[in-house]
Amino acid sequence: MIDVAKLGMDGQFFVIAGPCVIESPDFLLAAAREIRRIAAEHQVPLVFKASFDKANRSSVEGFRGPGLLEGLKALEAVKRELDLPILTDVHETNQVVPAAQVADVLQIPAFLARQTDLLAAAAKRARVVNIKKGQFMAPGEMANAVEKVKSSGKARVWLTERGTTFGYHNLVVDFRGIREMKKTGCPVVFDGTHSVQQPAAQGKSSGGSREHVPDLVRAALAVGVDGLFLEVHPDPAKALSDASTQINYETFGTILREALTIRKALRDIATDPRS
Repeated sequence: MIDVAKLGMDGQFFVIAGPCVIESPDFLLAAAREIRRIAAEHQVPLVFKASFDKANRSSVEGFRGPGLLEGLKALEAVKRELDLPILTDVHETNQVVPAAQVADVLQIPAFLARQTDLLAAAAKRARVVNIKKGQFMAPGEMANAVEKVKSSGKARVWLTERGTTFGYHNLVVDFRGIREMKKTGCPVVFDGTHSVQQPAAQGKSSGGSREHVPDLVRAALAVGVDGLFLEVHPDPAKALSDASTQINYETFGTILREALTIRKALRDIATDPRS
């Protein structure tokens, strides 16, 4: 299995990908199998992701997932059968210990990026803690979140850009933030699917514009991100969560192919004596 602690270091590009939420165990395993196949075809290391509980839905009517115990069983089956490292998010400190028994990477959701107790608990149990930058936070503030993890445990830290609140129901990406967060020395990941989200724009659910995902990903790669975060679903329009922003398998493959092309171009430029 991939050593997640080495991903993003020394130029090792990687992708975090999977559906937004666990819709059923069979659905999860089938999605993981196809996403693994596509990542392997492009020789990109994959960390498979899915949430057992989406605790920050726009409405109480929003689908949240199977919950902690059933969700971890489904993720453990994916890990066992497909030999994939797992990322899942935790919202409360009491979720950290059971989640860390299955997941190789514990993710701190963007709304919780400043929750000291949650960061500290994850730091003590996870191999890697992936902190989503809060939509309300400046990139430089993420250094404080990194320090909270490093002072509490030995976990490696990734930082993920996922857009910044811009007025009501909209997010924008300031690509200067990627370079700013790299000053922490942590690998920086770009979340191409949540960055096109329109929070609560549909009243009881979020909207979004998935057609812009490839454009934003290209820009992030040009700036120099170490990895990508992409929510991938076999039929995004029918997804039970984030139906407006998840991408399908074909788009996922195209993005990986373009990512490798852009990264090669950047390496060629860096080694060209004329540049």
